[in-house]
Amino acid sequence: MDSGVKLNTSKSMPAVGFGTWNIEASQTADAVGEALRAGYRLIDTAKLYGNEAGVGEAVRNAHIPREDIFVTTKLWNDDQGYDSALQAFDTSLARLGLEYIDLYLIHWPATDERSDSWRALCEIYRSGRAKAIGVSNYNINNLHEVFELNDVIPAVNQIEFHPFNFGFQKATVEFCNRHNIVVEAYSPLRRFAGEGNGVIERVAQKVGRPASQVILRWCIQHGTVPLPRSTNPQHIQENFQVLDFQLSDEDMHAIDGVSA
Repeated sequence: MDSGVKLNTSKSMPAVGFGTWNIEASQTADAVGEALRAGYRLIDTAKLYGNEAGVGEAVRNAHIPREDIFVTTKLWNDDQGYDSALQAFDTSLARLGLEYIDLYLIHWPATDERSDSWRALCEIYRSGRAKAIGVSNYNINNLHEVFELNDVIPAVNQIEFHPFNFGFQKATVEFCNRHNIVVEAYSPLRRFAGEGNGVIERVAQKVGRPASQVILRWCIQHGTVPLPRSTNPQHIQENFQVLDFQLSDEDMHAIDGVSA
């Protein structure tokens, strides 16, 4: 069973997380609460999602030790820059109602101020208010820019990753693996409607698991941390039940070819 993923900070993060993108603010506390009851301990949000307050409410009300829950949020494009990033972090922390954040990410490499933003994140990390820092939607060239700053190496790069874009993202995942940067896979089920892809359906039938679990397991065995999202309690539970089986090399290779 996968117990967790080691970060380059020497800390660990859970092997599967709960994403909150596109969950309405009014539904967030209930959905995250359901996820925590199902066993998730990694919760991912962002300023852009407009639901940080609901995430924080669920975490505070979960009757689970804070140190056992791994909370991620992100710096939005409008807040990039050194001073504005520091201020945005404080605002997110206040909305969450938490004393610290486990992982703070630059959401996109969208502005020329991203290097200044990274300097701000490094300061936040050194203060202990973020236990780890990283980036999101960064390609290999963007990551080289961060390396050239000769400061903290990102602990995480969160990217869209699933069988249908494997060919496009393969090089970035391999680059991150070589440099000890954990890849989080957002929208891992985005392009899969539950049926209709023959390869994945055949593997699902072979291993006796829902196709959604097969995709999430495929993400895990590629060394990434998937972040499935749902407000359906059954799906929330089902998506977490991916740590107790393995796909064969043959099945992994077959799914790799879906995007070809």
